[in-house]
Amino acid sequence: MQSHDVLPVNWQAQTAQLHGRDYQLSALFANDERALHGVYAIYAVFFQAQEQDLQLLRLPLSASSTSFPSITAIFPGAAWYEREIHDLFGLSPAGHPDLRPLVLHHARGVFPLRKDAGAAIPPEGEAFPVPRASGEGLFETPVGPIHAGIIEPGHFRFTQAGENVLHLEARLFYTHRGVEKAMEGRTVSQALHGVERVCGACSVTHAMAFCQAIEALCRQEIPPRAAMLRLIACELERLYNHLGDMGNLCAGVGFHAGVSIGSRLKEDCQRWNERLTGHRFLRSWITPGGVSRDINDKDQQELLQFLGQLKEKVKNFIDLLAGHDALSQRTETTGILPHKAALELGVVGPAARASGVDIDLRRDLPYGAYQALQPHIPVRKEGDVAARLFLRADEAQESLLLLSKALRQLPPGPMQTPIPPLPPPGSALGWAESPRGGEFIWLQIDSSGHLSRLFLRSASYPNWMAVPLTVPGNIIPDFPLINKSFELCYACLDR
Repeated sequence: MQSHDVLPVNWQAQTAQLHGRDYQLSALFANDERALHGVYAIYAVFFQAQEQDLQLLRLPLSASSTSFPSITAIFPGAAWYEREIHDLFGLSPAGHPDLRPLVLHHARGVFPLRKDAGAAIPPEGEAFPVPRASGEGLFETPVGPIHAGIIEPGHFRFTQAGENVLHLEARLFYTHRGVEKAMEGRTVSQALHGVERVCGACSVTHAMAFCQAIEALCRQEIPPRAAMLRLIACELERLYNHLGDMGNLCAGVGFHAGVSIGSRLKEDCQRWNERLTGHRFLRSWITPGGVSRDINDKDQQELLQFLGQLKEKVKNFIDLLAGHDALSQRTETTGILPHKAALELGVVGPAARASGVDIDLRRDLPYGAYQALQPHIPVRKEGDVAARLFLRADEAQESLLLLSKALRQLPPGPMQTPIPPLPPPGSALGWAESPRGGEFIWLQIDSSGHLSRLFLRSASYPNWMAVPLTVPGNIIPDFPLINKSFELCYACLDR
């Protein structure tokens, strides 16, 4: 990974140059470094899959400056990142086309991620501005933020002409909990406990990215057995998520047999998770320096037997889905995400690969045991609900294959190596591929070995920006299908 500072006058030109070389914006965030260097700093992470290259650019801003050049016109995916920086740091992206609040819906004048932010409750500002469409036959349908099911909150405002949706305005961040602020001053072990609980579905990936950032900071290698056990943890998480998501999508068309089968297969996987680690979401298995629990010979053989049986069940499930006419009619050509939009917004994971974007951090920035045991990466081009559904099916089958290989090739040796004392104040970047796509965690350690800043960009963050683009031209009853086909997490986004 290459890292260097950029002057404000060169910020847009440098980022435009990376855009011209097909780099993707993977993260954009700010840090209050006034106590360290007398500046605020904007950080941007750029990724080029074909060259397997990461670039980390840092834009220092004088403590008296509250403005920086917007790059949204160059990278449209920067729009939400810059709005978030504006909300949480009070730093204004000059030239941004839409600076409405994003994270803090109504608060004004209080910037919680500044180091000198107090604990006062921020005052409420004016009502949230919502763009309106007017004309004969147009009407709006508001949905949420409280929904009929036991799901997370999000507000969706549909503009319609008859049944056809013309525009979708999505408003999220209702579950913003100040996770990144809460990480300030925590020890590594305390922070890991919190990072794993940002959401339930990506606990392993969060821990993986966090621990790899810590190990990069210490320049610490982990034992080969620990690396393979981490791969097993990651693929177990991917497998139960994909099987459950395939079943969940069936609910959108009233295909109850599919819902039941997906739920049962997911439950079988999560029972194995609990048997291996004591936790259905595999929490506390990955730790800095390796893993906390080993797999014994009995569990190793019985898990291989279970995976062999599951392989046949998954194949039958996929055949059932592929042969269901009503499912095909509702999902094919529904909720199309164009290839170009997926690229421009930095979409990741199954959502990107279903639109022809061939990207996966396990192969493109290989880490841990993925350097030796690389997966086949399925890609589809249609970009619709059906493509996202069956791409997950392809990946579930690949995870079964990877797990079987990893268990058979599990090397002997220790499962953990001690982490040395953290070096003087420094920072590092960690990454991992979650069931929803690539994730990045950047952290900074102070002189006492505690966290002074943690930034987490889950896969759901860039993908949520793409969802509203897939809805126009469809009807409202299609929206649950479209939304479920992305299967995004509100908690990971909102933090």
